[in-house]
Amino acid sequence: MQVKVSARHGQLTVEEQAQLTEKANKLLHFFDRLTMIDVTVDFQKLDKKVEVIATAEHKHEFVGHAQATDLMAAANAAIDKTAQQIKHYKEKLQDKRGNGHGQ
Repeated sequence: MQVKVSARHGQLTVEEQAQLTEKANKLLHFFDRLTMIDVTVDFQKLDKKVEVIATAEHKHEFVGHAQATDLMAAANAAIDKTAQQIKHYKEKLQDKRGNGHGQ
């Protein structure tokens, strides 16, 4: 699994890159079939816009966007949105497999 962290219109410090990579790696706890996680930070005038794209096997993509004045707040929100999509997808997969629990 590969994590790519990039920035537009500005630069990230080594510590920020390490923190973003560590946070992105936590998505693996929800779904271990992720093949790539791309974190892009866009520095705007006052806000930081973070986009997280998690690519899974069979060409599934989970995308989370967030914007805030604080970089880590935006990153946390974007990763939370992506994690929510992954959880929803995983539940759908488990329902399709038929886990034996009828409603």
